[in-house]
Amino acid sequence: MQPYPDRLVKTAGIEIPLIGFYDAPDPAPFAPVVEPRAGTRVCVFAFYKNWLKGETLRVTKDNFGCGGAGRSWCGVEERSREEFIHFLVDEEGLKASRELMSRWIDSNAPYRQKHPNILVGPLRETQYEFLKTVTFFVNPDQLGLMTLGAQYESAPEDAPPVISPFGSGCMQLVGVFKDLGAPQAAIGGTDMAMRQYLPPDILAFTVTKSMYERLASLDERSFLSKPFWKRLMKARKKG
Repeated sequence: MQPYPDRLVKTAGIEIPLIGFYDAPDPAPFAPVVEPRAGTRVCVFAFYKNWLKGETLRVTKDNFGCGGAGRSWCGVEERSREEFIHFLVDEEGLKASRELMSRWIDSNAPYRQKHPNILVGPLRETQYEFLKTVTFFVNPDQLGLMTLGAQYESAPEDAPPVISPFGSGCMQLVGVFKDLGAPQAAIGGTDMAMRQYLPPDILAFTVTKSMYERLASLDERSFLSKPFWKRLMKARKKG
């Protein structure tokens, strides 16, 4: 059964629907479904407004819109390695050198798709077994609350509960996690190429399934019921 972080969402005042990343055999349970127009190059975040309307984006190896999503989600390489590095370094200036970019590519393998359909959209309770990550779209204050939630059960010897990795916006939805089975969160929505599709005060906070379950279990004993957040909200109301 799919949990839901009611207490966290209500306390934080998160109004944007939570968005799931699914790797599923059948797109039918996700209807209404939208897809990139065949033969076009479009960022997956261009479908942000579709998500708000309750629609789910479907991406496949044959139709993925942006080449970045094709590579990071479906493992489809449209460019040679040399062309890819040239684009990222020489054209976009995203790393200090080709050598650094080459090492980054080697250390960040694309997500390994298991089923024919990648589906990104509102949470579907009946499809929980196919859920890989959940994304909360949050403002800076809410982001602070989310990072506390991710760290709540984290021990010093655990892997970092929150990361803020370099990568495309689509990659930050799934590909930045070395182990999708581990409880971890990633601050995303930091890719300048996709920021135009989000409101200026909104970032993405993407969590693995196990981290999502931790957030859903936060109760009245946690910081959600304590003074820090209440003081912050009071200060915001004073303006």
